[in-house]
Order: sequence, then C-alpha cells, then structure tokens
Amino acid sequence: MHDDRTSNELPRRRFVALSGAVGAATLLTGVEAVAGRTASAAAPAHAEPAPDMCPTPPPGGAPACPPAQLQPLCGSPADNDPLWRDVQYCTQGKPLPPGQNPPTCLKVTSDYVVLNGRPSSPHNFLLTPSCRITGIECPFIETSGAPNYWNDAWENARSGGSVPVQYPDIGLGINSRSARFLDQLHLHMAGVRASTQRRLQQLETTGRMATSPAQWNAAQYRVSVTGSDGSGDRTYRALRLPGLGMNLFALLRQYVVKPNGLDMANQTLIVVPKMTGATFAGAFYVLNSDSSLHDGTNTCDHLLVYG
Repeated sequence: MHDDRTSNELPRRRFVALSGAVGAATLLTGVEAVAGRTASAAAPAHAEPAPDMCPTPPPGGAPACPPAQLQPLCGSPADNDPLWRDVQYCTQGKPLPPGQNPPTCLKVTSDYVVLNGRPSSPHNFLLTPSCRITGIECPFIETSGAPNYWNDAWENARSGGSVPVQYPDIGLGINSRSARFLDQLHLHMAGVRASTQRRLQQLETTGRMATSPAQWNAAQYRVSVTGSDGSGDRTYRALRLPGLGMNLFALLRQYVVKPNGLDMANQTLIVVPKMTGATFAGAFYVLNSDSSLHDGTNTCDHLLVYG
C-alpha cells in the first residue's frame, strides 16, 4: 500500500513550509501540504491587488462558523496557524507576524477567501473559510448551517468565475489531516490532465461510477486512476453527481465513513467537473480515497496539477 508520507515530494514540502519567510499560501507547494495542462508561470489574467493592499470584505454579516463547543475539533480563533493568519489579514486587516509575507487576497467574502497557491500559476488557487476551521475532520462542515465550500470553489474556478482556473480541465480537492501541513481548511482549485478527464468519462460510460450517494461505498465503484504526478495508479470510490447542491462532506460520512468504521480525518475528496471540449457537460465526478483501500491514498495531490 502506498504511503504518502514517504513520497519523494514530502521533504520538499517540509523544507518550504519550514522556511518561514513566506506567506502561508506559499507553504502549499503544489504537492499540498505533501502534486498538468499548462506549466505556465505567467501571472493570472485576473487583476491582483498589490501585496500590501487587502480587499474590503463585502457586506453580508458574520460568516457561518463552528460553535464554541466544537473548538477542540475545529480549532480556536486564537490559533496561530499561518494560513489562518492569512485569512485574518484578508478579512480583518490583522497584521502578520515578522517573517510572514502578506498574501494576495484574490477574493474576500463573508464566508471564504481565495488565495494563490504555490507554485504560483494561473491554475493554482486555494479557497479557505473566513472563520476558523482546521480541516475535513471538523463536524461543522457536514451540517446544513455550513457554507457549501465545494460549490463556492466551482463558481470561482469555472470559466467566467471570479478566480478562474486557466486550464482545460479543472479539479477541486481537499487533503486528509495527515497529508496536509497547514491546519486551516482549504480547497485546492487547480487543473487535471486530459488523461484524467478521459479516464473518468470512460469509467462513467462502462458503468463503473455510482450514480447515487447510497451506492458510493459499493465495491464495484472502486476505480483505478493514474496520478498526474507520475506516481502510478490509485484506488478511488467514484460517484457521479448532476450538481454540487448536496453537502459532500455529509454524504461522505453517511455513505462511506460510518459504514466502514473509518475516520473522517483520514479522507481525501476530489471533484472533477465533466467537460466536453471547453464546455461544462453538466455533471461532476466525485472521488474519495483513504489508506484503508488497496492502493488507496489520503491526498488529492496525485490527481491535481498545480504548476
């Protein structure tokens, strides 16, 4: 079974994270806190504010946040996580400590902030909540009161979105607790290779994808997909959905995590919009994996293309 902690990318990840003289978004090196159509280093087409300028959050009231009793699982607003400090800089103008460079706040709303990922490219962004949430293990994100971060990420990343991912095929992903380095929930908005898109459509055509959440855990919908990072095949539970209106975190717990006696903290989720050429085809492929599966993985980084 593959062990993501022994990946060749991990030492590089830790080196970047420990360098200290960068903004928190720069700690996510494209192998995430542990990876391709264009490897362009050109600046994103959207206009970016100067690093020392921070957008004023639009009106909309306080963000939906976990209640105080969930702080042991979801984190406290007083926590010192670097990515959380970036969020507070963008939403409140809170000064950063010496050595942490200001992020570029690409979009700020009452519920989330969009930042650059690293390596910086036109297809590598992060969407992170405006309130303190550690990661996928926080039960609040499974509730009806939580924002729909997956749909928010898609609406920003899609063609015509506020922060479009400039890549023929788009992927959204979140890592497990053990596969990340920063403990502020963040969804990657990145690219996926054409071969990944073709593979997922082939699986759909041959009936290898669940078409309802209740089928998601069935063995016949465990599929093999080759990683964009050249690391080989990984096993994923595959689900096709017509939209992102449902809470993916809640579906994952109800139909996969609980029936298998698994831990939500160990899960990774990847969403790949189905495309026909340059046109969105009106469906989403939702992939989940964890290390309990044969050839499973707890990171989304094998499928996403950052640099």
